[in-house]
Parts: sequence; C-alpha cells; structure tokens
Amino acid sequence: MLKTTLLHPEILYALGAAGHGSRVLISDGNYPHTTGSNPAASKVFLNLAPGILSVTEILSVIAQAIPIESVNVMATADGSEPPIWAEFRTLLPGSILEPLERFTFYEAASKEEVALVIASGEQRIYANILLTIGVVMP
Repeated sequence: MLKTTLLHPEILYALGAAGHGSRVLISDGNYPHTTGSNPAASKVFLNLAPGILSVTEILSVIAQAIPIESVNVMATADGSEPPIWAEFRTLLPGSILEPLERFTFYEAASKEEVALVIASGEQRIYANILLTIGVVMP
C-alpha cells in the first residue's frame, strides 16, 4: 500500500526511473504529444475527455511526488500571460516560471532528458508545463 496521493502505476514507474535533471512534461489537449516530445519518454494519456483531467489537477499531484528544480512554460505569441500561470504559481510556490517560445518549448520537450509525458484533457491554451526534477536532500 502506498502513502502518497500519487497512485498511477505508469507514472510512479517513470518517476522512479527518472533522476535529478530528468524532465516531466504535462501538456494540454492541443499539444502534439507524439511529434513534440522525446520519442523515448514514457507517455501517459490522461486525456479521457475534453476538460478531464486538467493540467492543474495533474500538476498538483506530481508536485507533491517530486522535488522541482525549475519550471518552463510555453510563452504566448503576443507575450501576454495566460491565466493558468497564476494557478501554476499557486501550486509551485517559490518556483519561477521560465517562458519558452512555442517552438523552443517543443525542442526542449523533445530532448532526451524528458523522461515522462503526461497528456491531459486541458482545454485552456498555453497550459503546457515542463518540470525539471530536483534533488531529494538527506
């Protein structure tokens, strides 16, 4: 029996196999999951239906399971800040959101450091987040 709130076996396996510096992509429903991510990454599709599950619901559980060293988000074309970023900040207190231009974000998500891709049913745009796993201190 597990004491953590994270119970999904594939996600637990992927996180357990990842280490410091590995990355986790949680993507919205519009994200190109196959062509915009590391082909070798574990892929978990939690996009049951539009709106189910949301990026923030997934992030709230993942953030409790791993130490987060850094956070990248997908920048909007016009440079404005999407409302979901405020929710990211609430779920990741003390973390700085580092925006990446869309194609730069895709490139970062395609690198071999990305160990896990979680597809959500999120309908809000620019709701993609790339987490770098930190260190568990002794």
